Amino acid sequence: MITTLTRIPVAHFSNLKARAGYSIKIDNTEIALFKVTTGEVFALENRSPHPKGGVLSEGLVSGGYVYCPVYDWKISLMDGKVQAPDEGQVRTFKVEREEDIIFIVL
Repeated sequence: MITTLTRIPVAHFSNLKARAGYSIKIDNTEIALFKVTTGEVFALENRSPHPKGGVLSEGLVSGGYVYCPVYDWKISLMDGKVQAPDEGQVRTFKVEREEDIIFIVL
């Protein structure tokens, strides 16, 4: 089976502020973009895995992590894993940058 990936332009790199979250929507999926101080951009599903949820784009970004604004769960921007002692996983999305354009790869 051959899968074709689609690159979707979602933001201008120069418009993203470091350590801030941005909410975008692709079809019915809400995605949070995060630019860290190194200039890397990460994309996660914009919902905490906690049963009551939480909007991750509103969370505090520190290093390679975002903290759920409702439950303070520490979530890795790289792989979406919730850090111990809490448990869970957030869906991540591949991000590519071409000059000033940020793409999500689906």
